[in-house]
Amino acid sequence: MKGLLRRLFTAIFFVLLMLGGLYGGRYSFVLLFAIVTALCLWEFLNMVLVKYTQRDFVRIIIGMGLGLVPFIISTVVQLDLANDREVFISLSAFLVSPFLFTAFLYELYSNSQNPFLNIAFMMLGMIYIGVPFALLDFIAFDGAYFYADTVFGLLLLSWSNDTGAYVVGSLFGRTKLFPRISPKKTWEGTIGGFAITFLICIILAKYFTELDFVHWLALAGIVSVFGTLGDLVESMLKRSMQTKDSGGLLPGHGGFLDRFDGFIFMLPYATAYLLWMR
Repeated sequence: MKGLLRRLFTAIFFVLLMLGGLYGGRYSFVLLFAIVTALCLWEFLNMVLVKYTQRDFVRIIIGMGLGLVPFIISTVVQLDLANDREVFISLSAFLVSPFLFTAFLYELYSNSQNPFLNIAFMMLGMIYIGVPFALLDFIAFDGAYFYADTVFGLLLLSWSNDTGAYVVGSLFGRTKLFPRISPKKTWEGTIGGFAITFLICIILAKYFTELDFVHWLALAGIVSVFGTLGDLVESMLKRSMQTKDSGGLLPGHGGFLDRFDGFIFMLPYATAYLLWMR
């Protein structure tokens, strides 16, 4: 009972924090997802780097800086914070170069047994986490318009898919989905997650009119398929690192990467669809 209450309290606090950051305006949105990106990077780098080398705060900070660069650059572009082309190019070069090449220099003097593996993991954090969250800016901002409802809708669809799969799988799950990677996931749970996601999609289309029903339907399909695959990809990561959760920042729920794994993985596909549709 105590564990359930802790899980419920964490979920309520998390949702309220997300809603406040999302609907507080452009800058609260940017701040919220910059923090989420940083926390996901922190958990990822702690998982992959600490397994192969001693915990090194400097190495993790370099990796986090590199991972945040795409989000910072996309924010500058979408909020038109550097409307001069030369300023933007200079800013991009200033942000990328120090972190990218400092990673090589640091490994040169760190006496690590796996220097290029460490560099590869730092860059992987940018590709796996930094770039998808950077694409979120292109969903949220279009000129003077801020699509807060679209972002919240995607979050809600992603959480619905996760929750539906967990609940239905726990009650009725029998047929394993991908036992080599995630022994607890079942086809019944996956289908249940799909069904609940599409049900939420119908409700979203009624109240969130930024998109027509057919577009919400398409996004529900993208979330269901690629969100599920993203969950499996993170399970593959955790299994290879021999860990149960990505972190413990959300009591009863694991870490931030555990909560955003499916959302991260579906973002490139949702962004491609929404930019094509617009």
